[in-house]
Amino acid sequence: MATPLVLAAPAVHAQGNWPSGRPLRVICPWPPGAANDMLARLTAQKLTEKLGATAVVENRTGGAGLVGTREVLGAQPDGYTLLASAFNTAVMPLVLKNANFDPQTDLEVCARTAQAPLVMAISAAKPQRTLAEVIDAVKRNPREWNIAITSLGAASHLATIEFNRRTGLDLDMVAYRGTQPAVQDLMAGNVHLLIDPSFNLLPHADGGRMRMLGIASKERSPLAPNVPTMSEAGLAGYEFQSWYGVWAPKGTPAAIVQRVNALMNETMRDPAIVARMTQQVLEPVTETVAESRAFIGREISRAGELLRSVNFTPE
Repeated sequence: MATPLVLAAPAVHAQGNWPSGRPLRVICPWPPGAANDMLARLTAQKLTEKLGATAVVENRTGGAGLVGTREVLGAQPDGYTLLASAFNTAVMPLVLKNANFDPQTDLEVCARTAQAPLVMAISAAKPQRTLAEVIDAVKRNPREWNIAITSLGAASHLATIEFNRRTGLDLDMVAYRGTQPAVQDLMAGNVHLLIDPSFNLLPHADGGRMRMLGIASKERSPLAPNVPTMSEAGLAGYEFQSWYGVWAPKGTPAAIVQRVNALMNETMRDPAIVARMTQQVLEPVTETVAESRAFIGREISRAGELLRSVNFTPE
């Protein structure tokens, strides 16, 4: 009769004594000020409030997110180091040749926390006002059109590959190092189209220097009710989003993973948090660990397929 009690003891111990006075580290692999950093700080704040232990955000930037991710990959799986990152973490090994880890087996998924559907925008320098008009114009004069991507392997890049594939177009892709220079060139008319997360583009919707052609979500956004979904605009089932989540090192006890998941879900249901997220053009996500794991697996599979379709080579 003693054996089952001994086997169960580690999980019970991990759940009952965690955290025990030590501070928690929330590693953010991106610089302060970005949406990912905001969510990391919200995660740390709620862990501190709910657990009674200090949680501190550490911005470990560099290597397109790889520096901070490696910090967590090499950490002890005891619940005291967490990774607050984004879509990029899931596809990193597909994009960076020195990202020699498997996000599905070398990290423990705790929870997805937020998402933002992608939006397709057109420079005001172009007269077209609907997706159908754009597709027709590109087919007639392909050399007069190009499309920005914010970085190789980003959601912007993957969504553009799928857009080309679905429409039969071959838009020239202009790669940037980040969103801001791409948005600036779009508004200046130096590039003509851009697909990027809603929080990057919707704030410019009323500025007159770009127009929104469609949002890549199942339903219209309450933040931009006049922007049609991409399905309504003519590309049925075209859905892409940027998303964020929390991971732990491989081997972190399931009890801790589940507790972090419960805390994140509780946070994302808080009306004050929902209002704050809405102001940031982000949608809160509440899922079980299994649901988040399955979603991320599908995202990795789709990203791999799209990158292979254009013979993308990790850099």
